[in-house]
Amino acid sequence: MRCPFCRKDNDKVVDSRSSGDGTAIRRRRECQSCGRRYTTYENVEEGAIRVVKKDGSRETYDRGKVLGGVMKACEKRPISTRSLEEMIDAIEAEINKMFDREVNSRFIGEQVMQHLRKLDDVAYVRFASVYRDFKDVREYYQYIEEASESPGVSSPEGASES
Repeated sequence: MRCPFCRKDNDKVVDSRSSGDGTAIRRRRECQSCGRRYTTYENVEEGAIRVVKKDGSRETYDRGKVLGGVMKACEKRPISTRSLEEMIDAIEAEINKMFDREVNSRFIGEQVMQHLRKLDDVAYVRFASVYRDFKDVREYYQYIEEASESPGVSSPEGASES
């Protein structure tokens, strides 16, 4: 594994454990060249799932794209990276359980919204504003009202981990 800091291919695994749902292995690695530590995840490579977009086009599922969108919604919120990774793991497990080769992008978006609603109200509204493509402020109010009525969690434990 190439170190993300010094780009050398000289590391050792210092800790290895299964993810919460057992679908991935989390490995803590230490670079033998620069001494910095970083985390990698090992997942079972299943048949490549294709995402059917709104316009009918198809593209290969990209975990990084989903995680990137979620991270933007959670920016400056007290949510750990580990919580977000676990959330994406749970969504992927649901996709693999329910779909064989193709999944509708709407299903992924709805799953993200369900999980974010439980995790953080502000992140939920932020994600909804982009995902639902709000046209005016009334739509914001609708989601803010919905989030404030829900028993969602606004300040999750495990605050800030990168």
